[in-house]
Amino acid sequence: MSWNMNDQDVSKIVSRILGEMQGSKPAAVKDESRPDFYKNFVPNEVLGEGGCEPFDTDYGLMDSSVLSTLGPSPYPRVNRILKRVHEIEETVDEERAMLFTEAHKKLGAGGSVILKNAKILNHILQNMTINIYPDELIVGEMGAPARFSPIYPEFSYDWIVDELQNSPWADRQSDRFACSEETKKNLLSIADYWEGQNLKDQLEQFLSEEVLIGSSLGNTAPVHFPNLYMYGGIGHYTMDFDGVLKCGLKGVKCHVARCLTSLGEDSIDTQEGLEKREFYTATLIALEAGSMWIRRYAALAKEMADQEADVERKKELLNIAENCEWISENPARNLWEAMQLMNFMVELVLIESNGHSISYGRFDMILNSYYEADMKAGLIKKSFASQLIECFYVKIFELRKLRDEQTATLNSEVGIGGSCLLCGGVNEKGEDATNDMTYLCIEAYNHTRLTDPWFAARWFEDAPWEYKVKLVESIKIGTGQPKLFNDGGVIPTLIANGLTVEEARDYTVVGCVEVEVAGKTYGAHDADYFNMARVLEFAINNGKTVEGEQVSIDTGSIATFKNMDEVMASFETQMKYWVNRMAAFMNATEIMHARIKPLPFASCMIDDCIDKAKDLTQGGAKYNFAGPQGVGIASVADGLSTIEQIIFDEKRATGAELLDALSKNWAGYEELYRYINSEQVHHYGNDDDYADKYATYAADVYCDEVSSHNCTRGGKMIPGIYSVSGNVGIGLTQGASIDGRMAQEALSNSLGPVHTKIGCHDVTGPTAMGNSANKIDHQKAGNGTLMNVRFSPACVAGANGTENFINYIDGYFHKGAQHCQFNIANTEMLKDAQKHPENYPGLLVRVAGYSAYFVRMTKALQDDLIGRNSYDNFN
Repeated sequence: MSWNMNDQDVSKIVSRILGEMQGSKPAAVKDESRPDFYKNFVPNEVLGEGGCEPFDTDYGLMDSSVLSTLGPSPYPRVNRILKRVHEIEETVDEERAMLFTEAHKKLGAGGSVILKNAKILNHILQNMTINIYPDELIVGEMGAPARFSPIYPEFSYDWIVDELQNSPWADRQSDRFACSEETKKNLLSIADYWEGQNLKDQLEQFLSEEVLIGSSLGNTAPVHFPNLYMYGGIGHYTMDFDGVLKCGLKGVKCHVARCLTSLGEDSIDTQEGLEKREFYTATLIALEAGSMWIRRYAALAKEMADQEADVERKKELLNIAENCEWISENPARNLWEAMQLMNFMVELVLIESNGHSISYGRFDMILNSYYEADMKAGLIKKSFASQLIECFYVKIFELRKLRDEQTATLNSEVGIGGSCLLCGGVNEKGEDATNDMTYLCIEAYNHTRLTDPWFAARWFEDAPWEYKVKLVESIKIGTGQPKLFNDGGVIPTLIANGLTVEEARDYTVVGCVEVEVAGKTYGAHDADYFNMARVLEFAINNGKTVEGEQVSIDTGSIATFKNMDEVMASFETQMKYWVNRMAAFMNATEIMHARIKPLPFASCMIDDCIDKAKDLTQGGAKYNFAGPQGVGIASVADGLSTIEQIIFDEKRATGAELLDALSKNWAGYEELYRYINSEQVHHYGNDDDYADKYATYAADVYCDEVSSHNCTRGGKMIPGIYSVSGNVGIGLTQGASIDGRMAQEALSNSLGPVHTKIGCHDVTGPTAMGNSANKIDHQKAGNGTLMNVRFSPACVAGANGTENFINYIDGYFHKGAQHCQFNIANTEMLKDAQKHPENYPGLLVRVAGYSAYFVRMTKALQDDLIGRNSYDNFN
């Protein structure tokens, strides 16, 4: 495909596509190419009877002393793949950056930005190195070898130069990456070219100093952190997998081609017509490039098969070649092809842009029809489907993303991030949708035990008992997965945000806890981390930090406030001021993405973009939202509760004394510090309305203010209340706070209670904590809420533990919460792992919306997890 593709070239593509769409029929699947892997395993192979294993299989607590390199999958192939992948060191790869830069230079300045991006994508897909690894059944990469991270210079580059020269990625506390001297040299060689041209640099030039103040780019104490979409590409969406699997890439091209031909010759006479023509031309180029790239894998598999001595592997490679050749254009005919096309779709989107949280949707629902058809036709066994899923999970685990150090602190994880894969729930009619694939998905996670995918499951009150048991037994393994979502809480929230009942029932999860309808939404979830505790700091201290820096407007001080009404009025004024600032920054970032980095391939994977002739970044999706998240809700609640009790009720200290204590990080006020952190003070998380009312209040103030703003793509802003691991990184930027924190301690995590160096503020058990969280209006927080809970292994052990666990989840969700997730670990074990990391290489823990290896985290994040309460009962 030439650099300067003209209308005649595009017309040829259109003619070919429309012609080829006439009368094409899928070929039959070749059963003889399906290898047999079941020698050492006796699975349940009966269609309609769930997974390969009994639903109540007790897997026991995982062995944290080893990585899952030699098991626990019953399939030798998967264990070999796991061993190989775990032994690869995370490494930075420069090839995509160099190819992108080469094409960007050659195409030059000016002209259509979307056409330029389509041609650059084509150049990368034509020239990038591709690999097929031993044993794998699902192939593909995201522009770098397995466990290597590509680089995306078009989004931001100054941090890459700075960290290459001053803070080597291999020396980080967490999120470490190796980088060869050759790679370093190549990456530095393009630094001058990208200075001032990348999205972040242009955003900084675009923003006023006023909007920069209070952001993570400003030179003052930060209030909000818009890092994900400032340093990288857009993300947090789920493609229309079901639609593309059924029509194939050729079907998508046909849709685009028909839209292009319908414009007519006079379409170039108007700006709107010209932009539509450019959009359709760019999407055709991107789709053709995607097909070409998939065919490259077909050719490679055929070439490898020709050289393969092992008979069974030769058959597999030939089948992979056939799969890839077919799905490069056509609809998937069977389960293997469907899963392979899904993997390619995600990887193509990730080569185009490194957006966080490109998710996999309702995996069991999408694939069940292919599975059932294959099973009924006798083409596969259930255990082969199980192996395919496990191989698919490993492909997700291979994806890696290098983040700047600050963002890595907010989202501590070296994986691609947000690779949410969902199972279970009701269908569009509100009926139970559980099927064999649901159970196979759960078993596949139990067998692989990886940090990616971010495995999630939908929970509803009338779900089959067997399904609930299967999920709880999976959680009891102790990896922190799966996370659970409550149909009874999520569906009404989505309806309130404008979705139809049928769409809401078919919701999926992206990233940590964000919910949407797949293939129809670009929600820009996780667009900003908003420090609610900082707002309270300004509200009680004349707009200053406790260290004395004047950052915000002066709305008074607790040194002079006469009652809680004055405190709350100040808080509300500060909240309005800072949400306005955040909204302006978020919208400016969206404008810059639309100007600099439209996404022609991704736009074809989301409904309505093609019909509107509008890129995803410009509002092409059916539903458009932007979702910032509030951090530190319990820190605010306990802070306000402390003010009411200590200053106004007990008069134990004056407001001036409390401010002085904060400015001195509690030095000289040790007795007051201990008292505020004691059970004698009302704290959120204990089913105590004195404190809980302030969590409800703060959530309402934040959510109402965010919801009053619109995003540039035509939708509204929808707030969330969760922190990922950002409560730790944000806490590092903040001085002591009135809830009992010391300087640089973590803020409260998500909906969880405060914990400080001298103890947890929740003392009455997990049920009381859940009751406190459910007093918040979760429907207002439509971008998601998140609850972390930790139980001891003894608490959940055995059949009684399983039943009690299910009852606890049912009880928590019955009151309207959207989400919960669990760690199964003793505090003593976590402390020992911190002291002796060499003994716990495989210790997985639930951090926020994701799980991570405990010994690879920063000490600050480890401390935050250790500090959370561990419950020995469900009361």
